[in-house]
Amino acid sequence: MRGVLRVYLGAAPGVGKTYAMLAEGRLRCGRGADVVIAFVEDYGRPLTRRMAEGLECVPRRTMHYRGQVFSEMDLDAVLARRPQIALVDELAHTNVPGCRNAKRWQDVEELLVAGVEVISTVNIQHLESLNDVVEYITGVRQHETIPDDVVRAADQIELVDMSAEALRRRMAQGAIYPADKAEVALRRYFRAGNLSALRELALLWAADRVDEALLRYRQGHGIRQPWATRERVLVALSGGPEGETLIRRAKRTVSFAADGEFLAVHVTPDDALARRASPLLARQRALVEELGGSYHTVRSDDIAQAVLDLARQVNATEILIGATRHSRLHRLFSRGIGEAVIEGSGDQIDVLVVTHAQAAHNRLLRRRRGGKAAGGTPPP
Repeated sequence: MRGVLRVYLGAAPGVGKTYAMLAEGRLRCGRGADVVIAFVEDYGRPLTRRMAEGLECVPRRTMHYRGQVFSEMDLDAVLARRPQIALVDELAHTNVPGCRNAKRWQDVEELLVAGVEVISTVNIQHLESLNDVVEYITGVRQHETIPDDVVRAADQIELVDMSAEALRRRMAQGAIYPADKAEVALRRYFRAGNLSALRELALLWAADRVDEALLRYRQGHGIRQPWATRERVLVALSGGPEGETLIRRAKRTVSFAADGEFLAVHVTPDDALARRASPLLARQRALVEELGGSYHTVRSDDIAQAVLDLARQVNATEILIGATRHSRLHRLFSRGIGEAVIEGSGDQIDVLVVTHAQAAHNRLLRRRRGGKAAGGTPPP
């Protein structure tokens, strides 16, 4: 049986993720579990070092590289010891050349395959997707990174957080770095603005992880109704000129909500003629991405159901559709399809029909055509 992976995700260096990992190890050991320290880096911090006392530690492997001596986790020794739980610090660490695996998370993967439960740590700035953002915020490029999917695949993730003010106090008191390094760090990486931004990144990333866990739970328990964990708006695009109005309306809607997001979908019917894309769609897709949304294309003959299925899949709280247009693309948002979306949305998804200039223009044309057909005088 594959082992369980638990990750303590640090919002910034020094928030206490290694301390939390060791505290969890001591707790589990006290309950009778077989726990070993496979690798812990305490950086000379007294509290962290004391928390490790009393736990069995697997000796490290000494490595020589370019005239220097390094100590790495001895993967073979841990596998031979085969504990119930292994504590492995710094999941994003790059191993010294000569080790079996290039990265420590690959070592952890071997432990998990062997059935060992692993408790590990990683800081938010080491996630690959955030590498450029972290460099922009802090001015420091992280050379050790880990694919987001490795961390997202963890069975449990716990965010270790601390306010910027509290972390800076810890730094000034010498609880993170020695006094000579602490003063420099406070002026550079540990500026209050940097720490606040890193903390926000961690909270947003963790929120995405919560959504994934809820999605798995809903799928595992056959729950089709969305749970409104955040404001998420789905825009249904027909390929007509009203699309830009809908996209901008969706962006304004989610801008008022903390951590809101929007998506756009275009449903293509399953026939060769309808498969020809509207020339406006490329521009609308670019606008969606420019405003921070995501664009989806779905092929289905049941357009209303396809929109509803995607809304439930992404846990949408609201669907935006354009007001009825009787044009060459009327089959996407004709009265029947619009009604089907509203009727199929249930109590959990709001459906908003947005009026726009193109719809008003079409209504005026319809009134004029209707007047001529009846033999009356068309309205001015």
